[in-house]
Amino acid sequence: MVKRIGLLFGMEDTFPWALINAIQSRAGDGILAEPVSVAELRDDAASAYDLILDRISHEVPFYRTYLKHAVYRGTQVMNNPFWWSADDKFFGCLAARSLGVHVPRTVLLPHKQHPPNTTAKSYRNLRLVEWEDVFQYLGFPIYLKPAYGGGWKDVYRCEDREAFLAAYDLSRDLCMMAQEAIEFTEYYRCYVFGRERVRVMPYDPRQPHHLRYVRESAPIWPDLHARLVLDALKLCKALGYDMNTVEFAVREGIPYAIDFTNCAPDADLHSVGQENFDWAVENMAAVLIEAVWNPRPFEFTGSWPALRELEH
Repeated sequence: MVKRIGLLFGMEDTFPWALINAIQSRAGDGILAEPVSVAELRDDAASAYDLILDRISHEVPFYRTYLKHAVYRGTQVMNNPFWWSADDKFFGCLAARSLGVHVPRTVLLPHKQHPPNTTAKSYRNLRLVEWEDVFQYLGFPIYLKPAYGGGWKDVYRCEDREAFLAAYDLSRDLCMMAQEAIEFTEYYRCYVFGRERVRVMPYDPRQPHHLRYVRESAPIWPDLHARLVLDALKLCKALGYDMNTVEFAVREGIPYAIDFTNCAPDADLHSVGQENFDWAVENMAAVLIEAVWNPRPFEFTGSWPALRELEH
């Protein structure tokens, strides 16, 4: 029986088509890889796919529910739509600490503005923020960023109290978190595929988006490279992500995990460069082919619940 792999994607044009071609060239007639096709969704509908790679449901709620339906009907979905819906960056910091992965000191903050359909009375359980305690715990500079989200949207670097409160005033009804700024000497972004394949890429988040992947850089010290790979794998195994990027800022030789819930990471040829693009295509194709022939039993999340039990 032919196995069907569906790719669910949006505006990107280079990675999905190259991935489909790589799967077909490696797998032959036993696997059919194609873009997902879906319209209205009946509650009694069967799933047309054995495996779906999700690249867009975080932007389209209809797709997220469609993927949950596919899981219910027996389809593997990467990444797990149930856990991805529940995860957030603040929780990830808690999981990282359980793993012994360094992360910046972090504080979760209440919404600046009322979310839709709430009023002041909705917050009767909420005390006023003790701002001086927050600033003392984190120290300046501080990064303010959403607990849910990615792509460096609504991220502010704040050098002092006034700049922080001005940025917080701009956060609308987003749930924000404040983090200690790691003043780094090196910065890396790691592709992590299938919870076992890692590519460490020099990266500069201070540059415009299309220049962030550093084409020419100094060699990475072997010990640091090994630590980056180990920590990236720890995080993705604990959180149960099969396609992810993990970003590390290196301060005084120690890597700090800065952002590691990028479950539909940038893989566009024009931003990541040819070598990184080729690695992403070939390795994700291998992961999907292996998974469609040897499916993993369904899991709601990765291994973090067991880690929590050990910690406590």
